[in-house]
Amino acid sequence: MTRIYLDHAATTPLRPEAREAMLRGFEIWANPSSPHADGRAARAALEDARARVKAALNWDGEVIFTSGASEAAALALNRARGGARLVSAVEHDAMLRAAPDATVIPVTSDGAVDLDVLRRELAVSDKPIVGIQTINSETGNLQDFCEIADIVDEAGGLSVIDASQGAGKFRFRYPASMVIVSAHKFGGPIGIGALLLSDYALLEPVGGHERGYRRGTENLPGALGMAAALEAGGEPYLSWDCHAVMEQFATEVRAIGGTWFADRLDAPTGYIHAVAMPGVSAKAQLMRFDLRGISISQGSACSSGSLHSSHVLQAMQVPEEEAQRAIRISFGWSTTREEVERFVEAWLAMARQDAERSA
Repeated sequence: MTRIYLDHAATTPLRPEAREAMLRGFEIWANPSSPHADGRAARAALEDARARVKAALNWDGEVIFTSGASEAAALALNRARGGARLVSAVEHDAMLRAAPDATVIPVTSDGAVDLDVLRRELAVSDKPIVGIQTINSETGNLQDFCEIADIVDEAGGLSVIDASQGAGKFRFRYPASMVIVSAHKFGGPIGIGALLLSDYALLEPVGGHERGYRRGTENLPGALGMAAALEAGGEPYLSWDCHAVMEQFATEVRAIGGTWFADRLDAPTGYIHAVAMPGVSAKAQLMRFDLRGISISQGSACSSGSLHSSHVLQAMQVPEEEAQRAIRISFGWSTTREEVERFVEAWLAMARQDAERSA
């Protein structure tokens, strides 16, 4: 039986257009920083990829290619010219680790940043730098990053938007000082990402490559693959057929006594879902689904092996027992209705089987 992959929030398959672009990039193997003809050819291809990424993301500022979102977050939060760092309680681990001493802004039970607390913290901060996500990688909640960016701007701060789960899926206009992008979340290659900046002057330079703001030889094949993946994407990112299946599934989850976490979210999106099965731990579910040929996850891939429950669900005041039963299903550009239907059938069969055993 063909396996089904429903863990696209962790990483999604490489688009064929990106694969072809990378193969072309491997033929231009010279270092883009070398002054000879081969290096200049590689540099021209890299700058073309940079321009295409900017155009695809509707970004008027600058682009620094990185090894991924984690490095982009570290650049933004550690090298930005500013004062206190603030991040929300539901940020990805990469953001939290990039600024371990940051002030953590709580969220309300619906996953939205507590704007009253944010305003209070901004009022006592000098030149604050605020890290905020677009879409939560565990629940699929869409944060009101536009309003947050406006609040930060009014306070004289810099906003750092983590668009890892949004870029390449929705055509946003990011109202931010800096934006974090990860290629392998939208069909680009692993090992390439970007930090979008309104101005290079926001960062302290370190010398080296990328206009002197990053060390390490540029990943030309990765940059070309990233640009191609962005250009290949379109809206809707996910087939409407899949949304219809999940809407019906939500009704059945509620009827069987499970938890459909989108019911409590401020602004749920359609391609990341969290759901708790009654009476069955998430770890047990993961093993059973894997045996059935279905790949899902328990929250973020970076913390799925932890014995602790999700910090995101904790921040939303989800009871521990309920959080321990929550799994994440996430869809991507290659997800089909048939795959979603097979997952739904397996989930319901598993839940009913355990209900019968408990009766």
